[in-house]
Amino acid sequence: MILVTGATGQLGRAVLQTLIGKTAPNQLAALVRDADKAADLLAQGVDIRVGNYGDCASLEQAMQGITKVLLISGGGERDALQQHYNVVDAAQKAGVQCLAYTSRALKDPSTLANQLMERHFQTEEYIKASGLPYVFFRNILYMDVLPQFMGPRVLTTGINLPAGQGKVAYALRSEMGEAIAKVLLESSCDNRTYFLTGSQAYSFYDVATALSSLSGKPVGYTPVGTAEFEKALKDRGVPEPVIQRISPFMTDIKNGQEEDVSSNLEQLLGRKPTALTEGLRTLFNL
Repeated sequence: MILVTGATGQLGRAVLQTLIGKTAPNQLAALVRDADKAADLLAQGVDIRVGNYGDCASLEQAMQGITKVLLISGGGERDALQQHYNVVDAAQKAGVQCLAYTSRALKDPSTLANQLMERHFQTEEYIKASGLPYVFFRNILYMDVLPQFMGPRVLTTGINLPAGQGKVAYALRSEMGEAIAKVLLESSCDNRTYFLTGSQAYSFYDVATALSSLSGKPVGYTPVGTAEFEKALKDRGVPEPVIQRISPFMTDIKNGQEEDVSSNLEQLLGRKPTALTEGLRTLFNL
């Protein structure tokens, strides 16, 4: 039986959507904080287990009868790393046969500006030390976040970001979820790491060109300074904690942390991942 944590989140639902279509729902379980938000999953036959990463007792209960666990990384809470450790400990105690984890595809974790990302690699090391058989999914930055990064008026204002000429091998969250589900269903747990990226890396100059083509409007990209970018976010009403999460992403993009391309996602999907222009067409309804 496969347990998907964070099951009502966007990636969790993407994984479960594929799993439900490819295996009996009674072989699936979903860990959720709020059962009401998982009513649709329950209606499809998925076993709903209520708990959260900070409640060790609930985690241990949720692991009963489970052979594989997909640990979807938590948010930016202060104790997010300890929460990950709690899930690993509960899986180990329950005798789970495979622990999969959604990590990050970054070129050099030792030089990250975004220190929140370090917890992914610390979690990987903790899983390895636990002795549990594992699979790591190192995911690239979701293409889905581009509207948030660029702002709601990007077709009018253009792109103004402190990302320099940095590139990102964006991929859609839905396709990552599909690939992860296939591995959970088909793969033995062989301590493997998959790098889930798009087939090409794109700069924001490329994003601007694609948006111009799709919208019929001239959209430019202007690399700006970090302070100017953060002020613009503040003027848009973005909360300060969110600004302090987004800004380091830009620095890491500028420094090439997100530019590496892997064929793993294409191989798992059995097709090319959605390219930038088609992804933007969907994300911006163009």
